[in-house]
Amino acid sequence: MKTTPEQKTKIGIFTIVGILLLVFAVFFIGNQKNLFSSTIKLNGTFKNVNGLQIGNNVRFAGINVGVVDDIQIINDTAVKVVLNIDKDVQKFIKKDSRMNIGSDGLMGDKLVVISPGGATTTQMVSNGEQLNAVNPMDVDKLMAKVTKMADDAGTLVNSLSQIVTKINAGQGSLGRLLNNDKMAKNMESTIAQARKTIKNVHQTSSTLNEDLQAAQHNFLLKGFFNKKKKAEKAKQDSIKKAQDAAQKKAKQ
Repeated sequence: MKTTPEQKTKIGIFTIVGILLLVFAVFFIGNQKNLFSSTIKLNGTFKNVNGLQIGNNVRFAGINVGVVDDIQIINDTAVKVVLNIDKDVQKFIKKDSRMNIGSDGLMGDKLVVISPGGATTTQMVSNGEQLNAVNPMDVDKLMAKVTKMADDAGTLVNSLSQIVTKINAGQGSLGRLLNNDKMAKNMESTIAQARKTIKNVHQTSSTLNEDLQAAQHNFLLKGFFNKKKKAEKAKQDSIKKAQDAAQKKAKQ
């Protein structure tokens, strides 16, 4: 079948459009990955990259300024992350800047966030320099702790529910006390009787005190109490003399 000039024109148009789309895609991807701009390399060492992948964005002051160029496992406790950063941003990144791993939104891709720095030095970073890295939170450990706390809370709520059910059913001492009117009345009566007994004890003590004071003024017993007071006074005088003698002896 012979190709007509009209078909050749359509094929040529589709070919040109395809090439333009390919060039645009290459340019767009290259621009996103900083392939056509001057860049510098920075790196940091983490204990855990928390799902970070090569090609993820690098942000500085909320702006995408580069991409993750490489991720290398150094040993079982260290992972090196190499960043490809736009050279125009180099002058804003200081030697005391920090890099940490964050998320693009709540459930978005992982990315590297560089803090401005400048608290201890104003020198900008050099190409290939290593920044201090802040290790990300271990989400798996956090979720395990939250799950354990939820399980413990569930067990506690279940136990409290069983206790309340037993109390409402009148089981146990507390349940019988709360649900048995007769027992409650008996307790009220016991408390009232105890208060009455205490009141009588106070009254009896007051009466005994009054009787004792009256006995001290009775002429039949007055001599007994006076003799007792004199004996107590003599005892105190003897103790004082002994103390005075001991002090004099100590001074000599």
